[in-house]
Amino acid sequence: MAAEMSSENDYTVPGLFRGLKILEMFSSERRILTVQDFADALGVTTSAIYRIITTLTEMNYLEKVAKNTYQLGPQVISNGFSYLASRDVVDIAMPHLNALRNRISMSCHLGIREGQDTVYIYRSFASQRLSVNVPIGTRIPCHCSAMGRILLTELNESELDALYQHARLDGYAVAAPRTLPELKQTVAQDRLTGWVEHRSDFATAFATGLRNHHNQIVAAINVSGPDAIMVEERQKAAIREALLNTAQAISFELGNSHRANNQE
Repeated sequence: MAAEMSSENDYTVPGLFRGLKILEMFSSERRILTVQDFADALGVTTSAIYRIITTLTEMNYLEKVAKNTYQLGPQVISNGFSYLASRDVVDIAMPHLNALRNRISMSCHLGIREGQDTVYIYRSFASQRLSVNVPIGTRIPCHCSAMGRILLTELNESELDALYQHARLDGYAVAAPRTLPELKQTVAQDRLTGWVEHRSDFATAFATGLRNHHNQIVAAINVSGPDAIMVEERQKAAIREALLNTAQAISFELGNSHRANNQE
């Protein structure tokens, strides 16, 4: 049956409508489709949708696997499902981070990695006068933050090389690795430890990773507070333990059943 646009709305764009309908045709049962499949579903000729298919392919929403045969391209995965996955992480982590904040009276944040940056996607803000508050949407270079360093531990050495081969690391004021070899050494140590303590701008943060059912780090959480209240080692150890326990609880809800690497 041909896909038809509503005749009640004169503002619809036929090409966009057909392009989205093409993407909607794919499913777990229909992973590979032909141009003729598209044309039949839309009730048009193959020549009528040639430009739409070409555009979707050039933008990586479709991927050509054989003559006139396509599957969904990587852009659909990166733009669509990574966002949905990040929302799932937020929904699961939110009550745990709020409970952690209430327990230790410090701000907690949740972040994911996009390229060389950590993107803050949730915050549980402590109301005390001395609090660290990083707004949602903030981007911080991974090598300059506790959460970012944890997120980098999911990458192997060749992946780190590819990500940072053209990057300048020596132009940052905060204490951070300043060369790629130094960064790789730092990440290797962070991977063994399973958590990171990082100081910057008169604040200290502890961070650790959240793992999915494949035991992969998919996000990171932190506890951060001013140095003025992060001075006593026994208090810092208690904060770190609370953070690690929270991460383990969140990871369990994400489907992870492995024992956390909480070495001290």
